[in-house]
Amino acid sequence: MASIGDMLDRVGGNLDESMGVRDTDLRPTLAPVPDTKDVGRRPLRSVGRVDVGQVVPDPDQPRAEFSDEALDRLAASIRDHGQLAPIRVRWAAALGKWVIIVGERRWRATRRAGLAAIDCVFVDGDLSRGELLSQQLIENLLREDLRPVEEAKAFRELIDLNGWTGKQLADALRVPPSKVSRTLALLDLPNDLQRRVEAGDLPARAAYEISKLADDAERRTLADAVQDRGLTVEDTRDAVRHRRGRAAAKSRGTRQRLSVAGGIRVTVSAARPLSEAEVEAALVHAAESVRTRMTPAAAGSPPDPD
Repeated sequence: MASIGDMLDRVGGNLDESMGVRDTDLRPTLAPVPDTKDVGRRPLRSVGRVDVGQVVPDPDQPRAEFSDEALDRLAASIRDHGQLAPIRVRWAAALGKWVIIVGERRWRATRRAGLAAIDCVFVDGDLSRGELLSQQLIENLLREDLRPVEEAKAFRELIDLNGWTGKQLADALRVPPSKVSRTLALLDLPNDLQRRVEAGDLPARAAYEISKLADDAERRTLADAVQDRGLTVEDTRDAVRHRRGRAAAKSRGTRQRLSVAGGIRVTVSAARPLSEAEVEAALVHAAESVRTRMTPAAAGSPPDPD
């Protein structure tokens, strides 16, 4: 039979519990202060909303210019309808901030709209410069955000970083190889013509045709004609063909084909340009050489007597 002491011990424990007296502290423990990079992140860690001040642009982003008018339109849309698409960011421990991979235009517009936070897709893990540039290029190409020369410089950097050919770059970006070659050709132009393309004074397609000329002076002359006379791309292409054809003729020297009676054609060619007088003199000399080589029988003269 249980002793009275045992019964009191059991009852006493129940009394203590009912009175809120416990040997252990059962109060919930508060979570530690979150790391800066986790502020605003949701249970689905790949998406979240963070303060716009915790996001900074990528200094190596291929796009360098943003239209104020376009940013104002986008800011008004974000104020009215909210941010319809998140930006992509990566964590930079050295800065203690998120660096934009793609979406700088939306970030700028969000700030311009006066909003305090921005929706983000968080990209974890280290990305190489080539991987970052590829993602930024693809985003900008899809949105047609890059200016022509910006795009050309980004193409060149990707080729150099990865040791690619133009065809490999086209495959990676899912664009036609002809687009890559046309875009890269802009980098062959002198800097002043590249600036005209960036400013929108010289259409990129016309600039591509002009890049086919080897002489910078001729390139500038034709670029002036495109701007001043409003030459179309087709006009520019024809002018380039004419100038290249003229240059090719100069490099070939002289080649004249002359037709004579009986359907016979005589060709005079030389490694240098010839005047008409020089062509005539060459023909006379050739005729004399032919007469010298002719045998009496071939010339139609009677045979010598025995």
